[in-house]
This record gives sequence, structure tokens and C-alpha cells, in this order.
Amino acid sequence: MKAVIQRVKTASVRVDGKVVGEIDHGILVLLGVEIGDSCKQADWLAEKIVNLRIFTDEQGKMNLALADVKGEMLAVSQFTLAGNCSKGRRPSFDTAADPAEANRLYSYFMGKVWELGVPVQSGIFQADMEVSLVNDGPVTFILETPRTR
Repeated sequence: MKAVIQRVKTASVRVDGKVVGEIDHGILVLLGVEIGDSCKQADWLAEKIVNLRIFTDEQGKMNLALADVKGEMLAVSQFTLAGNCSKGRRPSFDTAADPAEANRLYSYFMGKVWELGVPVQSGIFQADMEVSLVNDGPVTFILETPRTR
């Protein structure tokens, strides 16, 4: 699994002009699922993101996690994160998971985040979405789960 995470002041996702997910202070996660990913990778990624200390404390140091600041998460499925642009001019999506499996793991990931005590909103899987955000910092990280095949 691959994720782009952004610390945000606010974020939302629209489908057909209607807001389907919206958060205030928290983290926007763009999530890509690849062939061979499993619940083990989703567990690792959810734990990592929820506990990542990327929010500032009173001294201005990144020392607080999402739960510490009572933040929320907006998770948006993004299969293009599995794209390989190293050859030619058209991205290859050979490593992207089958849509049914990707949706299952995307949903599983969000359930794990809920279990960890963080409210999570989402986009709509495979929909044409418009994502808006106010990046806080900006603070952006790219995470990739370890391969455990």
C-alpha cells in the first residue's frame, strides 16, 4: 500500500457537486492499494498514520499524534499511486490491485482507523472525485508499507 498523507486545517471530497466526506483539523490520506497487499499492510499503515507525531506541541515541535489533537481523517482511494511512470510517457498500472480487492482493503483500512479511535470520513470508491484541502504547514509525507510476501 502507498499513502500520501497531508496535515490539513480542513479537507473535503465532492462527487457530482455534493460533499460526501469532510473534516476539520486532521489528516488527508490518499491511499493506493497494490497487488499482494493484505490486511497486514492495512493494519501497519493505519497504526503508523494514526500514531505519527506530525502535529506541533506548545513548543512548536512535531510531537503530537492525531488522537492527541483530537483530529480526524479523510481517506480517499487513489489507484494512481500504484502507477509506474519510469518507462515511456503513459503510466503503467500493472501493480494496482483488482478493484474489488482494493475496495475491500480500503474499507478495512478505514475500519482499523475507527478501531484506533480516530473519526474517519471517505470519498466514494472509483468515483470521479474533487478533493479540496487547506494544507497545514504544509506538512506532507509519503508512506509505503513494507512488503511481507
